[in-house]
Amino acid sequence: MPVADLSHSVSSVAERYAASLFELAKEEDKIDAVGADLDQIDKMLKDSDDFRRLVMSPAFSAEEQLNAMTAVLEKAKIGGYVANFVKVVAKNRRLFVLPGMIAAYRGAVAAYRGEVTAEVTVAHALSKEQQQELKTALKDVTGKDVALDITEDASLLGGMIVKVGSRQIDTSLRTKLSKLKLSLKEVG
Repeated sequence: MPVADLSHSVSSVAERYAASLFELAKEEDKIDAVGADLDQIDKMLKDSDDFRRLVMSPAFSAEEQLNAMTAVLEKAKIGGYVANFVKVVAKNRRLFVLPGMIAAYRGAVAAYRGEVTAEVTVAHALSKEQQQELKTALKDVTGKDVALDITEDASLLGGMIVKVGSRQIDTSLRTKLSKLKLSLKEVG
């Protein structure tokens, strides 16, 4: 039996929630503060398997997720709009869409500021100078200011993968080695 494609409905849920949070942040002139708190949550999602499991698993009840999220937010010193937002999301059993909501919020901020967001996957953390050089290079290509959404993935070995809109540039060592391996097989 085929599984229904829920990606569109999940995406629209994420966009609706994020749009509400963005409008509130804009009205209260707290776009950057809200963004910083969401970035902190995003980092916790990327760094902690347990936290990711709490957010993504349907095995936890809404009450369990709400209680756990309240404790995590307090420990992380995240309050105000973002804490209230996350609690509403947990109460409404939509916590599994939180990563999409964070991405949608970033997209709303970028659109508001006339920026584009580049999803960048790197093997090792980039220094502030490297991030600035990448932003400058991407601005030259896109003609717009670029916000970076950086993820580390050691399996790339080196280099990076950059996605801006529908374009992707893959300069990772893993991909280069795979292409070399394939070309060697074709020769032999």
